[in-house]
Amino acid sequence: MTEKYEIRNWSEYNAGLKQRGSLTFWISEEVIEGWLNQTLSGKRGASKDYSDIAIATFITVKAVYHQAGRQTQGLLESLFSLMGIDLPVPDHSTVSRRTASLSVTLPVIPKQGAVHLVVDSTGIKVYGEGEWKTRQHGISKRRTWRKLHLGADESTGEILAAVVTMNDCHDGEVLADILEGIDAEIAQVSADGAYDHRHCYDEIAQHGAKAVIPPRKDAKIWLHGNTNAAPHPRDQNLRYIRKHGRKKWKRDSGYHRRSLAETTMFRFKKIFGGTLCSRKFDNQAVELFIKCAALNRMIQLAKPVSCSVVR
Repeated sequence: MTEKYEIRNWSEYNAGLKQRGSLTFWISEEVIEGWLNQTLSGKRGASKDYSDIAIATFITVKAVYHQAGRQTQGLLESLFSLMGIDLPVPDHSTVSRRTASLSVTLPVIPKQGAVHLVVDSTGIKVYGEGEWKTRQHGISKRRTWRKLHLGADESTGEILAAVVTMNDCHDGEVLADILEGIDAEIAQVSADGAYDHRHCYDEIAQHGAKAVIPPRKDAKIWLHGNTNAAPHPRDQNLRYIRKHGRKKWKRDSGYHRRSLAETTMFRFKKIFGGTLCSRKFDNQAVELFIKCAALNRMIQLAKPVSCSVVR
């Protein structure tokens, strides 16, 4: 029998998708009051005219509507004029200068109980040839990207933590940073074979979570049965795989839910694209964080609830 899925909340999901494309802008009184800095910085040089929320709003609109800086400035100025809001809009050079120092908090709906965290990374291109030319003629020297490491909630799809690194950083090196960025209790961490390292298991154990990471095909037992130490989680996974097979271990351990991390990556690139606008690394990191925050807002607005149907 073939297992298929159907959406159970189609009416709400359909309405939410239409709401995503709505051009209705609503700005709260708190944002209007805090758009401009009211106090002097007390430091040398000119004081910042615009608050962090004004800069973050500018970058969010720019990312969602795939616009350049000057176009975003013109869009916000026209919106403020139509809404009768007497506020200036920061110019694109001010936004570029302020982006690196911006602090971004991912909006997450509080959840009861522990979360099942799925972890993965993807490359976001800075410059270089497209994928077609790469497949036809190979990778040239003028091609580089940044790595976006995400930790997503398996049940809601929300991004709970994000880390941006250079393209030469291994996935397992930033797992500790991802785990530290999550306030909720973690029940399970599912990741692919790139995280099959001893320190990754130790970092997951420090948070009291279960590690579901497929061992390499040539993996060896770390702690044999004649040792006095407690069985290592990786060794338990490896013994289960040797006895029942890798396919059954993936099904019984819930490892297949890790693919939802790839779904998050696909959703991210489908909405915001696979390239960066900023040229400095700090600006690139903030740009990606703001896109993650916007993606969380979209998921909270409309997310399908699908259930398996056996036919």
